[in-house]
Amino acid sequence: MSPVKHLVSLDDISAEEVHALFERVDELLEARNSGKTVTPLRGKTLAMIFRKPSTRTRISFHVGMKELGGDSIILREDEIQIGRGETIADTARVLSRYVDGVMIRTFDPADVEGLARFGSIPVINGLTDLEHPCQVLTDLYTIRQRFPGGRGPEWTDCGIAYVGDGNNVANSWLLAAGKLGLRFSLAAPRAHPANPDIIRRARDLASASGAKIRIGNDPEEAVREAHVIYTDTWFSMGAEKARPDRLSRFEGFQVNTGLLALADPEAIVMHCLPAHRGEEITDEVMDGPQSVVFDQAENRLHVQKGILVELMANDPEEGMH
Repeated sequence: MSPVKHLVSLDDISAEEVHALFERVDELLEARNSGKTVTPLRGKTLAMIFRKPSTRTRISFHVGMKELGGDSIILREDEIQIGRGETIADTARVLSRYVDGVMIRTFDPADVEGLARFGSIPVINGLTDLEHPCQVLTDLYTIRQRFPGGRGPEWTDCGIAYVGDGNNVANSWLLAAGKLGLRFSLAAPRAHPANPDIIRRARDLASASGAKIRIGNDPEEAVREAHVIYTDTWFSMGAEKARPDRLSRFEGFQVNTGLLALADPEAIVMHCLPAHRGEEITDEVMDGPQSVVFDQAENRLHVQKGILVELMANDPEEGMH
């Protein structure tokens, strides 16, 4: 019996597996667009644990399971026993006897690691304070759609600039860039850097893959001639109380028309949502012709479906043809 596969961190997935996943997503998306029903997860159930609120993660995984022929159970922290002190290890052992996979959206990465360690079913990291791998896989797929070659750069040769908080999304972007050999620039305020351990790991990965990773504090330098400008909220869940102080620290980091003008003329703008319009991004840019924000949001569904098939299907080809 093959070992159980998980998606805990982007450090756990190889470049070859990323490319294979995207080919799977292409196949699923083509079937969906042609009206073809594919059911490789018929009879399968995904448990979804939410210790943090969610819009895109919750809906995309729920709809994805239904479209693939399976089902899902939504479990809020206050509805199950981990909210009353049951251990992650015991929760993992119990869920492994009821369902076929677990997706968890939580604060502590140890929750995800514990489910993967003590359970016997696939575990998907739907978000932690440290990483957001499903989001960044979706972002990569969206860039691949927009830059397939031709007049512009190949998607793996895009210059990608992340401007804003060195948060979980920034951390996953660093790992993805190092793993895939991308050109990636991160500009974050000095008071809000990316995780130092992840920075070190990304640089180690880059030495093997040929990635070019730059980390600094100057948004204009980061976006100059970039093909992709990426931002995220300055207020991750739990940071809202520090709002006045944080706003002052992020002065100059807003993605607006002035910053966009420094990038490649055909650059795209990305945001993983939810957006605080008028803070990290302006309406003019987010609703403008270079924004792919809502294509990116839609792709959460398609990429999540690919992840589910790759991790949970007994035979990924079953029901595909």
